[in-house]
Amino acid sequence: MLESITIKKIATFDENGIQITDLKKVNFIYGANGSGKTTITKLIDKPTDPRFDNCSLIWRGGIPIKALVYNKDFRVSNFGKGNIEGVFTLGQATKEEIEAIEKMQYELAEIKAKGVKKKESLEKVTKLKEQFENDYRDNTWIEIYKKYESDFKEAFRGVMQKEIFKDRILEESQNNNADSKTYIELKKKAETIFGKSPQTILSIPVIDFTRILEIETNNIWQKKILGKADVDIAKLIHKLNLNDWVNEGRNYLQEDETCPFCQKPTITKDFRKQLEDYFDETFTADTTLVKNNSEEYNRLAQNLTNILQGIENSEKANKDTKINIESFSAHLKTLSSQFISNREILNNKIKEPSRSFDLISVKEQLGNINKLIAEANVAIVAHNLMVTNYTSERTDLIKAIWKFLAEENKTKIQKFIKKRNGLQRGIDALIIQHKDLQNIWTALNKKIQEANKNVTSVQPSVDEINKILKSYGFLNFEIVPSKIERNQYQIQREDGTIAEATLSEGEITFITFLYFMQLAKGSTKQETISEERILIVDDPISSLDSNVLFVVSTLLKEIIKGIKKDEGNIKQLILLTHNVYFHKEVSFIDGRTSENGDTFFWILSRKNKISVIQPFGVKNPIHTSYELLWQELKNKENSGITIQNIMRRIIENYFKILGKYVDDDLIKKFPTFPDQEICRSLICWINDGSHGIPDDLYVEHQETTIEKYHQVFKNIFVYCGHQEHYTMMMKNHQA
Repeated sequence: MLESITIKKIATFDENGIQITDLKKVNFIYGANGSGKTTITKLIDKPTDPRFDNCSLIWRGGIPIKALVYNKDFRVSNFGKGNIEGVFTLGQATKEEIEAIEKMQYELAEIKAKGVKKKESLEKVTKLKEQFENDYRDNTWIEIYKKYESDFKEAFRGVMQKEIFKDRILEESQNNNADSKTYIELKKKAETIFGKSPQTILSIPVIDFTRILEIETNNIWQKKILGKADVDIAKLIHKLNLNDWVNEGRNYLQEDETCPFCQKPTITKDFRKQLEDYFDETFTADTTLVKNNSEEYNRLAQNLTNILQGIENSEKANKDTKINIESFSAHLKTLSSQFISNREILNNKIKEPSRSFDLISVKEQLGNINKLIAEANVAIVAHNLMVTNYTSERTDLIKAIWKFLAEENKTKIQKFIKKRNGLQRGIDALIIQHKDLQNIWTALNKKIQEANKNVTSVQPSVDEINKILKSYGFLNFEIVPSKIERNQYQIQREDGTIAEATLSEGEITFITFLYFMQLAKGSTKQETISEERILIVDDPISSLDSNVLFVVSTLLKEIIKGIKKDEGNIKQLILLTHNVYFHKEVSFIDGRTSENGDTFFWILSRKNKISVIQPFGVKNPIHTSYELLWQELKNKENSGITIQNIMRRIIENYFKILGKYVDDDLIKKFPTFPDQEICRSLICWINDGSHGIPDDLYVEHQETTIEKYHQVFKNIFVYCGHQEHYTMMMKNHQA
């Protein structure tokens, strides 16, 4: 059964929409045309249509059942396609077979009811378990976390959410094997361990300065690099100490004999030969060695300086540095000065290889620096060992804290676990029981389908429709089997021609409704004729005369009786109509009973172009059509055409049908001729407006006309001596 309908953001339903709740077995929704009735039926018929994404249907037990919807779409889809599908019913069955199928259907309904109850029980126990766990979670948060948050917050890192904290305390109660400690012991240790946690420190790289000392101690720096002594010009060079000057001057010699200094042709071949012999291979090798070593020394010095400055900057920024940064900086400053001095000495040696130089030894400063680094690394190793122990101690402390919390709340935890496990066992048992009922239902439903295949027929439904048609005067056509397709039927006239194209609107409405009623009892498929269903009926009496209206209401009342008695497979009816007479007729119970607990009434209306609904429970809000006419007359939102029709029907009901008045009788009640003419004008106006569309050439504004004729309408009751009746019917109305 449907329990509630929510519909919004479509057609005349705004973003707030409406909710139709507390649906019963039989439901009557009265609403004028355009109030949104058909939109509701379309939602129930095709709830997965994207147009209804903002709408929803709630089914009892969460189990949807087949919904048969009679509305304009049904009439269009089942009339106008040529053939009509046959409806299978229990036509060939014997009394015993029908009783056997009905018995199985009854058992199937019982099993489904048990399944629904079992599912409801499962949902109830599941919600109970969920609420129980939520309550325990909230209590644990307050009684444990909040109580010890200030003391042991570090132990709660990573579980500072209610659900996670609850799971952690339960886990610790089962698996924590730490030694028990008192609150005082834990609090005291936490004050130390939970202070600022030390971090592991990386060791400082030790500087390798072997190569720079090798270069520094090379004897090439003290060696006087001179030319070959047994060359003729050697004596003069040595005597004048011009070795380096001459060597430098060689770079200025040109290809000819011109001296670069005196500009005379003194550079003979013999002189060139003596220069080459003087500055021999040994000289060249030594000067090359000086140059290469100088370059390598300067490069190594710069790299060492950069590395040591990086260490200095890093350790100055490190609040937990283990190196004596003042001594380190002092030695680095001295070392940098020594490198600068040695760079100058090396440059001089390159320029004057004949001179002997002594480099400033950096061995002591580098040794001191490496000593400081080594001492710092020893301290770092000790620190990191402490960090490792700290982590272990911190872990042990946290474990001990959780052990304490679990032991302190042991009774509550055990009580919770016991009840939770009990609820879970109940849930598991209900799941198995519900599954078993599903399996039994499936097997029995299959058995019913097989039984239906053997005893069903489409002919009884055809015979039933034809019988009703003939009973109510529809003699010029009937339903006959199609000559082409099996289990397909056509509407045929007495002369054998297909009647579909020539039927009146009323005939089409009546025959499609009769077809719908057969579908309600059976199905177009043999295997589904016994499945449960609900009926949604939208204005089935459109274009029908009063006799046929009575037939339709009678057929529906038979369905209603079966639904209320839980007989058959129709479990619910939702009927929507705008016809007061039909609503009154189909909702009539009997002369003694005015209310029924299986019935619910609503009025659907449209205010400011928005659909709204008002529930009336078991009380039928539509007492009589006459009262409804007065109610509509008081509605200020009615159009001029509606007002004209309402006034005409009230006058006809009260004065003409009940009072035997004619139009002239009413006109003559007015005391003066001008008043009589005004009354005649009113009667002409309402008769014209209720049977046609007003002429567009009205000169007088419509609202002014309505207001004037309201007063004339009232005066009819006044001059006819029925003012009390008018006052009674218009009570609570602000003119």
